[in-house]
This record gives sequence, C-alpha cells and structure tokens, in this order.
Amino acid sequence: MKAVALTQNLPVDDPRALQDLALPDPEPLARDLLVAVKAVSANPIDTKLRAPKGDETDREESAPRVLGFDASGVVEAVGPEVTQFKPGDEVYYAGDVTRSGSNAEYQCVDERIVGHKPASLSFAQAAALPLTTITAYEAFFERLGIDRDGANAGQSLLIIGAAGGVGSIGIQLARAAGLDVIATASRDETTRWVRELGAQHVVNHREPLVDQVRALGFEHVDHIAIFNDMRHWDAAVELIRPQGGIVSIDATDQPMPMAGMKNKAASFHWEFMFARPMFHTPDMIEQHRLLTYVAAEVDAGRIRTTLNTVMGAINADNMRQAHALIETGTARGKVVLEGFD
Repeated sequence: MKAVALTQNLPVDDPRALQDLALPDPEPLARDLLVAVKAVSANPIDTKLRAPKGDETDREESAPRVLGFDASGVVEAVGPEVTQFKPGDEVYYAGDVTRSGSNAEYQCVDERIVGHKPASLSFAQAAALPLTTITAYEAFFERLGIDRDGANAGQSLLIIGAAGGVGSIGIQLARAAGLDVIATASRDETTRWVRELGAQHVVNHREPLVDQVRALGFEHVDHIAIFNDMRHWDAAVELIRPQGGIVSIDATDQPMPMAGMKNKAASFHWEFMFARPMFHTPDMIEQHRLLTYVAAEVDAGRIRTTLNTVMGAINADNMRQAHALIETGTARGKVVLEGFD
C-alpha cells in the first residue's frame, strides 16, 4: 500500500522529514476494522511526533512510522469479533497513538473508537472532525461534567484558543448544550471564524484576559477550556467561579500555582483523547457512541464541519505543507488531505 511515513525526526523543511513509501497491507485482528482511507487531517500531535527531539530519538527509526490520527474511509474487511460494522460502511475516527496511523491507503482500527461517517458530509469534510470532536466532547461533557442535553443551559464557558481545531468544534458543542460561549481569538480572520461558529463573545488572548472578560459583564465564568497553552493559567484561575472547573489539553512544563484553585474549591482536569485506546479502558466504546451522536447532530444541521483547507492528495509533499501550516500556529479550523495519487 502507499503510505506517508517518517524514518527520522527532522524539521518540516527537510524533504526527508516525511516520505512516500510502499508498505505491506495490514490485516485486521479481533475487533479491528480494515479501513480503505479516503481522507485524513493533520493535527498538532502529528507535528510534535515528527519534529526533532534533540536527543538520541533523532536517530533513524528501525522501521518506517506512519503518523496520522484523523481519517474517514470505507470498511474493507472486519476482524472476527467485530459487531458494529460491516464491509462497505463509511466511517470516521481518530485512531490510536500506539498503532500505525492513518496516512496510508489502509489502516486497522478498533471498532470501539470508530463512528459511522455523517451521511451529509464528504470524506474530506468528515476527516476534519474526529480527533478534535472527541477531545472537545470529552473535555466538556466528561471532564467538566457539563450536561450535553442542556441541563446547564445559560452557564458560561471561556474557550481559550477557540479558532483552532478543538475550539472550532468545541464552540458548536457548547452552543448546542445551551452555554454562553466566550471565545478567544487574536486576528480579524479568526474573530470572524469563531463568531460564525456561534460564539456570543470574543476576547483577544494576546491581551490581558481578566479585564476583557470582566468588561463583558462576567465577574467569574462557570467553566474554562484551555485549548492552546498554559501561559493563561493565572488568568484562568482568577476568572473561574468558586467550585467551577478548568480543563486543558496542553502537556505543559510551565508552573501551575494551585493556591487560587484550592481557595475556590475549583477543579482541574486533563483531557487526552487517546487515553481510552492507549490503555484499553473498559469504556472504550464511549468514543464510538459520541462519534455516533455527533454524526447525527451534523446530519440534522446542528453542527458543521470545521474543514478550512484542503492541501490536495495524501502524499509526502502535501503533508509537509500541512505540518508547516500547523507549526505557524495561525491555522483556523482543520487542514485536510484527500485521496492518493
């Protein structure tokens, strides 16, 4: 099969950073689906795994490594224990960081982390959704305990880094749950984008957040999601209401003073959407269920794809361009590649 793989951790402008290779077709086992991949999207985790580490990990890999953690495609074959899917089903999913990735013509993925593709979306549109959707959904409805069906309607949610992939779907999920969304964006283009997606208020994360949020009339906010990095930690602690909650996806090395959280009896949560498949948790199938829910919301017209840029076919040159765009930190929505040359 055709695949885009790395053999060494290199800067994105090095033509060897990602290469077009021919690799053996995988075979599905147990609860695996063998998926013929039609479209993929690039995510920050791809760029982090590809980039130089500055230590012995920069040596050549013992075998080519296929990245990619978002895909849509068609089920080609199923393992002997599969119960949710059959060959010919159109699917979308975010995969498993411990297994070979989606930047290949075929991929094996556990059925418990796969959803049926929204019927109203193309493969490219669907590939933009899974990783960021799972991340935002788990962050809001599982980590922070917000009710998906509206029991917390009217509560406030500050999304820091709202124009990126996770924030773009997060705004929509939060609005569907009836929350009052304050989004951060720093450019005219991204401000328009987050308003388009449903944010009622926008503040600039390159300026002091506390004063801006309070100028909107919020002394405190009920929930905070940090979807960029933890440089805003102190502001988040200042803004969170007593007994509120903060969730973050940033694996930070920055200090996180906790005295303010303790005094407010506020909670803090990490979100990592790969935790379930990585550790084969008993509730892995919840990712299948949430992708099924979101597909129905998309087909009902309540949630839209966050696709913003299609880079062309799935090949090494286009994937390096996608990585380069993501590394600028200015991408809005999702970057997708579709089809093989």
